[in-house]
Amino acid sequence: MLVSGKSALHGELIVPGDKSISHRAIMIGSIANGDTRIQGLLESEDCVSTMECFRAMGIEIEYKGDMIIVHGKGLHGLKQPARTLNAGNSGTTTRLISGILAGQSFETIIDGDSSLRKRPMKRIVEPLTKMGADIRSLSGNDRLPLQIRPARNADETIQGKSAILKAVHYQSPVASAQVKSCILLAGMYASGGRTSVTEPVRSRDHTERMLAAFGADISVEGKTVFIAPEPKLTGQSITVPGDISSAAYFIAAGLITPGSEILIRNVGMNPTRNGILQVARTMGGDISVVRTYDAGGEPAADLLVRSSNLSGMDIGGEIIPSLIDELPVIAVMAAFAKGTTVIRDAAELKVKESDRIAVMTDNLRRMGCDVEATEDGMVIHGGAPLHEATVETHLDHRIAMSFAVAAMGAGCSLNILGAECVNISYPGFFEDLSALCRPI
Repeated sequence: MLVSGKSALHGELIVPGDKSISHRAIMIGSIANGDTRIQGLLESEDCVSTMECFRAMGIEIEYKGDMIIVHGKGLHGLKQPARTLNAGNSGTTTRLISGILAGQSFETIIDGDSSLRKRPMKRIVEPLTKMGADIRSLSGNDRLPLQIRPARNADETIQGKSAILKAVHYQSPVASAQVKSCILLAGMYASGGRTSVTEPVRSRDHTERMLAAFGADISVEGKTVFIAPEPKLTGQSITVPGDISSAAYFIAAGLITPGSEILIRNVGMNPTRNGILQVARTMGGDISVVRTYDAGGEPAADLLVRSSNLSGMDIGGEIIPSLIDELPVIAVMAAFAKGTTVIRDAAELKVKESDRIAVMTDNLRRMGCDVEATEDGMVIHGGAPLHEATVETHLDHRIAMSFAVAAMGAGCSLNILGAECVNISYPGFFEDLSALCRPI
């Protein structure tokens, strides 16, 4: 796709619903008792993968206008699928659903596309195995496909039911909401007391918030989350706020594109997710909170973004989990900033949909940026004019959107190969970006 950046950006938009919250609403709604009504759910390819997995296990999910209704069947109401569950490109689907599948009394196999098959699954296989799950990589390399079979703990019961898993405390080596959520979801099917997870730094907390809203006995003490077994989950009405990871592209585009002013409405402002705002403001970005409100238990706000002169900074440490998905577009911002930006403590970027350190470094260099890859991030020497180029997405949605932003800031045209991959998280991205473009 050829993207032309010879425009200023003006106007307002509402970004699609939060992907992380949408996944969790479908999953938890499916294992709750009764109906869960979801407004604002993101209908991207990833979230459709989650819906199809639960439909394959007997959950009815229907559309009523702009609302999606999940007819939940309770914690033990899923049935064995007739086929392999297909997670598509979605790491969130795979890792979270594995925690639920580990607690079922039937066998399942979960697989995905060629990109997802490259992503590491040992990070969930290890804790689930400690809980007694019978889970293994059929390819023998700790990657998909995963086979999950029931493994009962003899003579143990919870509220009269045979226990499939056992409660553990897991010290996670990485701050990962997907790992944490997998263990917490499995913990609902475990005997022996509360299951708990401790992280080196607290990751996004959407799972904890939503499980509590559905009725789970869940608590947080510092960096540790505890969940009790056999909760009585009850269907809820959920309003999904806009995805701050999607808003990040328009925040960045508004800051680096001369003469721009954008009002972005209904942005989720969860404090475990909004590191992009802290970084952008520290770099000198002009971002105002126009209005704050509550969106189904999650804080949200309208943001006014104006073009700004940015300065480089050091980004690392405890803020990284709150902006891990936004680091590609932050790297683009850094390319337009005066001075040097160092991104560190972000080795997790190597095991996303692509190796985002290598791909961002390569593509920024193609545009004329002075950038170096490191083992856990990048060093970006900003301020040099960027120029037209052909860039490779490696079918990574966040790479595609980041370089559309780069084209806007540079005022040039970019040939973005594989740009259709934005459908994974933001199907209308290019249309929304085009609607904001105004002739200079």
